[in-house]
Amino acid sequence: MEAFESFLKTPWVYWTLLTAYTGTILSIVGIILSENRNPVKSLAWITVLMLFPVCGIILYIFFGRSIKNTRMISRRNRRRLRELTRPEDSEPDLTGLNDESRQQIMLARSLTGAQYHTGNNVEIFHDGKTKFDALLADIAGAREYINLQYYIFEDDNIGRRIRDALVERARAGVKVRVIYDHIGSLNVSRSFFKSMTDEGIEIHPFFRVAFPLFATRINWRNHRKLVVIDGITGYIGGMNIADRYLDGGKRGDWRDTHIRIKGSAVGALQYSFAVDWRFMGKELIEQTVPKSDTPSGNAGMHLLSCGPTSEWSSIAYLLLKAIGNAKKRVLIQTPYFLPTESLLKALQVAALSRVDVRVMMPRRSDSTILTYASRSYIQECLRAGVKIYLYEKGMLHSKTVVIDDNFCSIGSANIDFRSFEHNFEANMFIYSAEVNRKMKHLFADDMRESSRVTAADWRKRPLLHKAFESILRLLSPVL
Repeated sequence: MEAFESFLKTPWVYWTLLTAYTGTILSIVGIILSENRNPVKSLAWITVLMLFPVCGIILYIFFGRSIKNTRMISRRNRRRLRELTRPEDSEPDLTGLNDESRQQIMLARSLTGAQYHTGNNVEIFHDGKTKFDALLADIAGAREYINLQYYIFEDDNIGRRIRDALVERARAGVKVRVIYDHIGSLNVSRSFFKSMTDEGIEIHPFFRVAFPLFATRINWRNHRKLVVIDGITGYIGGMNIADRYLDGGKRGDWRDTHIRIKGSAVGALQYSFAVDWRFMGKELIEQTVPKSDTPSGNAGMHLLSCGPTSEWSSIAYLLLKAIGNAKKRVLIQTPYFLPTESLLKALQVAALSRVDVRVMMPRRSDSTILTYASRSYIQECLRAGVKIYLYEKGMLHSKTVVIDDNFCSIGSANIDFRSFEHNFEANMFIYSAEVNRKMKHLFADDMRESSRVTAADWRKRPLLHKAFESILRLLSPVL
């Protein structure tokens, strides 16, 4: 030990280590500057690196790296998938839509090339039992293929029921593919997934987190929750596969929203799944989505998928546009409320313009840190006239936005930094007076299980709570 300490005291060793250390810090600072990020975020990282060099390097490796503009699949494969999953003509039918909706649809197309699909049927689920009963019935009726993707796929009662249903179809010759997120399902044993692999199901974790790739992947999670069955039926929303969506777990109630789609928009879900599948190095999925001459319903919609590889934060951009277009109301449900500066300003501007803006979040979420961080934004909202509701019945996990009389968004993206910048997310944007009306009724039902926050009561909360909120808000971009 004394010999080692003496070695370290040797002048040339000291200067070599200091030079290497300084070079590492300066190199990371150079990378941050070259990426031309938001100046506030860049300055924050540089400050951390300068004040806490050792911890700063570790934090940057885990949470600071950017993979923006990384190509998930080749342009040739992307074109091929669009041909297979777009049964409609390339030019969307925008008949009957107002100017605001047309603008939003054109924005979506500019951001990701998203196709607008008409004539879809939408069934809304606001509890786990009806959703899983429908999903199990549709899986049992599959004849050609099942593509299933969830952030969390638990080894519990409902997880095993879904697994057994998939195995039964695989034995019957149906092609079954499954994507799960490695971090989201980290506590699930390998034997659970292996039991599906042994039956011929192709199942793969998205961004497997293992050394030496642990540090470079832990911050990027595939948060999408969607299913495609035979190209005819699709599911998307906020529910994972877990018993808590049936029994509430320890929260009393686990309130979430999911939808079942029939119609050409299922092709958009198939496209999203196929891109993720190819990104993992698997074969290009060349199964077609059948075209129907008879519309399944009257809802128009388009899907926006985004993630840390995307050029644009497409879901955030579309929500910004839709909130800016609002004339009557904006109704938001989110388990975590950590809006970007632009989204917060959009909500404030809408409320100050006498638009009825209401944000609902759980009284206590499944994360104490995120609960306090979310509350740090309440005062600013109240000051502008935004109405805040705290859901009291249990955990509100629903991720929905309802605007005016014919628009809503349902999907996996929370109103937080992680969903808009670090996660792979997917939201369906729906243009339908009927769906909008049903979503408004659901929001009204949930209001009866919620408490409205008043400015006077909010100012009376304990000083310690205010301190926690202010401190944890600083971590909002990485929570």
